[in-house]
This record gives sequence, structure tokens and C-alpha cells, in this order.
Amino acid sequence: MPVSKTSKQGATPSGPARAATINDIARLAGVSKKTVSRIINHSPLVRKDTREKVEALMREVGYSPDPMARGLAFRRSFLIGMVYDNPTAQFIVNMQYGALDALRGSGFELVVHPCDSRSPGYIDGVRRFVQQQKLHGVMLVPRVSEDQALADMLDEIGCRYTRIAAVAMDDHSRMVITHDRDGAAEAADYLQTLGHRDIALITGPASYRSAIERTGGFVEALAKRGIELPKARIVEAGYTFESGVAAAEKLLSGKRRPTAIFCGNDEMAAGVYRVALRAGIGIPRQLSVVGYDDSPLASRLWPPLTSVRRDTRDTGRVAAAMLIQAEEGAAARPVASVRPHLIVRDSCQPPD
Repeated sequence: MPVSKTSKQGATPSGPARAATINDIARLAGVSKKTVSRIINHSPLVRKDTREKVEALMREVGYSPDPMARGLAFRRSFLIGMVYDNPTAQFIVNMQYGALDALRGSGFELVVHPCDSRSPGYIDGVRRFVQQQKLHGVMLVPRVSEDQALADMLDEIGCRYTRIAAVAMDDHSRMVITHDRDGAAEAADYLQTLGHRDIALITGPASYRSAIERTGGFVEALAKRGIELPKARIVEAGYTFESGVAAAEKLLSGKRRPTAIFCGNDEMAAGVYRVALRAGIGIPRQLSVVGYDDSPLASRLWPPLTSVRRDTRDTGRVAAAMLIQAEEGAAARPVASVRPHLIVRDSCQPPD
């Protein structure tokens, strides 16, 4: 009985196709497994004609290196982790897109770990995630990036990390700073320039550094222009649509309503839109609204929302790129930062 031959894709006439392995590539190309490994990892110790032949073969059979297997072979992982606890889904999606932009073509892959930073065992959970996946490094996204105990744990187990935060909280080689205070100050200056003086503020959770910075930047910018924000005009919420609705109901239910509201993110600003619509309050004719993040939601609301843009995708790209760059010269690198700026749309006008 004749023996069936295995195809380049690893299929047999009587069986399903299997993914090609590095051994298959070496055999079909007539080179050693070590040579294929060197080509996969962009080693200069391979002749050009050999590299081109092997790369053409890998494309032909659809071979893709397994990052876990590469990690075992090279005694290091080709996985980057992203750890987050954030209620805003779009923010997380944009951050992932940015990280993937940086990793594309590098041989590294992204794995994510959502967690509840209020849970007493969440740091142990992150530790298990890092050790089980043998991660090359970890991106820490707000709010977990603000937790020093988490950063200390990663230091202890020897895992490199980058922290994304509103202010510097670590060595600059580990930080991507988003300058939230400056973005909020720009929003305050804009509303004051329009002539608003009775202004309200819906903040994020007081335990979040981003909320502290945005509140501080907004209040201080108004104070410089002679406008004091009474405590009754500041309402803490949770960076969610629902909490924005609850905060807006407090601010807009009285006889004397503010003429403008600055919200700590776009989700809460959308909550203000909901309450204003129910109450028959016209935006921007009777109420000006400014958000923060300039998420896709901002341009989909009607009227389109004026919002502080922080390029979340670019932030994720910078944070991931820092993890895969060579360690040499890290101390000499400038501080990584992503600057916010106000995007003016149709949700604001001078008060009547």
C-alpha cells in the first residue's frame, strides 16, 4: 500500500490540515531549525538568499510563529500584558488598538487582564497572570496604574512595566503622562471666554488621580480668572453614563441652573444630555456642555459635544512601544507624554 505524502500545509489526503511547524519549515527549506529561528527573530547571521527563500516558504504555507513557543526557545516571552480596571469600554478598546499598532510586525502579541482594583486579592491575581503568561512586560492603564502597591509587586518579581497616568508617579522611563490638569484648564478657559460665570463641574471618582487632576485644573483655571466654583456646583460621579444622569439631575433640578457644565468624561456628558432633553433644556441655547476624552460618542451626540481630546490610541501605542524597545539608553530617553487639547463643536455658546 503506498504511503501518502504530507503536503506543505501539513495535511494528508485522508486527514485534516494541521498548522505547519518550525520543523516543517526547516525540512522543506533544507536548512536547520536554528537557521529558521534566526530568520524569525531577524538575526543578521543569515545569508540574504537563505532568508528570502525561507521567508517566501513561510508565506506560502501560512506559517506564523507561536509567541509562547518562541518564549520557551529564547527563555523570554513575546507577550505584552495590559492590565486595566476602567468603566469606559471605548477607552479600553482605543488603548488596545494603540498597543496593537506598536506591536504590529514586532513578533510580540497582546494579552489583556481586566480586574477589579477594589477587590482585596486583585494584586495577587495580576501576579498570577504575569507569571503564568511569562510576560515580557505589562502596560498599566488608569486606574490600576495609580496603585503603587501593584507597581511594587511587579518590581519585586522582576517584570518590566509602563504606567499611564495624569502625572509622573514613577521613574520617567516607565511613565506615559497624559497631562489631564492642562486639558481641564483649557476647557475652563474656553467657557470663561464665552462669558460663562455660573459653571458646574461633574467629576470622576475622588480616588482616581485623573479626576483629581481634572478637577484641580478646572477649578484653578477659573480662579485665575476671578470665578469661584461653589461646592454645590461640584458633583462627584463615577465616569459612567448612569452616574452622569444622577449628577445632572442634582444640578439641573433647582430654580437657578448653571449656564455651563464641564464633565470629567464624555460618558457623563451624555448623561447631562439625557437629563436636559427630559427637562426641556436646550443645548447649547440654555446650557453649554463640555466633555473630556473626545471619544467617538462626542461627535455622535446632538448637538456634537465639545470635548478635550486625549489621544487614547496614541497613548496605548507609546506605552507598548516603550516595553519592546531596547533597554539601552532608557535613562536618557525624554519623558513620554501625550498632550490633550480642546475640540470645539456645537455644544457651547455664550449664555443668554
